[in-house]
Amino acid sequence: MTKIDIISGFLGAGKTTLIKKLLKEAFVGEQVVLIENEFGEIGIDGGFLKESGIEIREMNSGCICCSLVGDFGKSLQEVVDTYHPDRILIEPSGVGKLSDVIKAVKEVQEKISAELNSFTTVVDVTKCRIYRNNFGEFFGNQIEFAGAIILSRTDKADNAKIQESCGILRELNPKAPIITTPVDELSGEKLLETMEGGKTLEEELLAEVICPECGCLHHGEEHGHHHGEEDGHGHHHGEGCGHGHHHAGEDGHGHHHAEEVFTSWGCETVRPYTEAEIEDILVKLESEESVGTILRAKGMVAGDKEWIYFDMVPGEHEVRSGLPEYTGRICVIGSGLNKNVLAELFDVK
Repeated sequence: MTKIDIISGFLGAGKTTLIKKLLKEAFVGEQVVLIENEFGEIGIDGGFLKESGIEIREMNSGCICCSLVGDFGKSLQEVVDTYHPDRILIEPSGVGKLSDVIKAVKEVQEKISAELNSFTTVVDVTKCRIYRNNFGEFFGNQIEFAGAIILSRTDKADNAKIQESCGILRELNPKAPIITTPVDELSGEKLLETMEGGKTLEEELLAEVICPECGCLHHGEEHGHHHGEEDGHGHHHGEGCGHGHHHAGEDGHGHHHAEEVFTSWGCETVRPYTEAEIEDILVKLESEESVGTILRAKGMVAGDKEWIYFDMVPGEHEVRSGLPEYTGRICVIGSGLNKNVLAELFDVK
């Protein structure tokens, strides 16, 4: 089955850099065909693509959205029949509507034995406000329908500008991951993983702490939650409510039922931290009652030189260095969380 990835964005947004990165690191060993819409310029360096063994098929002149109705399906079919690619990259003109391209691919994907794998929009962080003001309908459509958004040129912008652009993008698309880390600092694999979509940090945390056998929220396996028969988490099923603990409130091991009321707080941030700052924040999460009862906290944020990863369960925490993430991410789950206090503690808006 051929995978189809759409990489959209206004002209000069930084699509070339992204595509080169993916071809060099994420699509190694794959037969890739790039379908490029010609609209006043060739966005990809032909010499680079020729050296990489990438085929270029240019669509009819004009906006790709205007070319879709007549020959888009036929063109895709011809590409598949001729090159038998593992993957097709579609780079539509920056003045088109992403929704139209997505719709066109979905309408023909079954006929040509292909599947829409991802649809990403690249945005120049220095021009985000200008594009929104001057190209409202087209810009808004490209952001609204994006499965992932990549902010380019973040290495040339200050944090205030990046935060402003993220705010504009979030108004148009509340859910898509926004990649704020410079593309050159991320691996092609990490970029593709983010573009394809995945679990949010909150979903990852819940998957880690909810026992699939009993549906309980656990503070950590070191508490030795026993149920009688061993399950995959080193617990045992026993008597009582059928899970070896009580439904009301916490049991003696600090476990909560998933259906019990709990809250989560999380944010994305480009703010850099020091290890000392993160250590201080984690100590306060454990000691200050004003934040609420913390069951689990996790995050990965930019540091002075390396990225900082942290994990926390009641009674212990860990701070370590890690690979760059697509953006800084923080998540806290617990009960009675004071989200204003948490935002103030991590110094995020």
